[in-house]
Amino acid sequence: MAGSEVTVLAMFKAKPGLEERVREELLKLVAATRAESGCINYDLHQYSDDKTKFMLYENWVSMKDLDAHLEMPYLNHFKSIADEILAEPLQITIWQMISTKAG
Repeated sequence: MAGSEVTVLAMFKAKPGLEERVREELLKLVAATRAESGCINYDLHQYSDDKTKFMLYENWVSMKDLDAHLEMPYLNHFKSIADEILAEPLQITIWQMISTKAG
């Protein structure tokens, strides 16, 4: 492995009619998460062809930093309302970079 950096892709699908609420709730996570130790980036995207779909693209210095993030109160709040606002269970995949940044 090239390093210990961890990349996360988190996929969300809003219930029909709740797209704006999901967007607002996810945006609440961005500033707080970006301030966390070990967060390299935390970027929210919305699918151009289907406004019910959102993705967070995240990079972390280490799995330890990601684990700490997953216990943050604001993330736990989002998890507590997920069934109410999401049409499908949250999909999270964790990736490790195997190339170097130079090539």
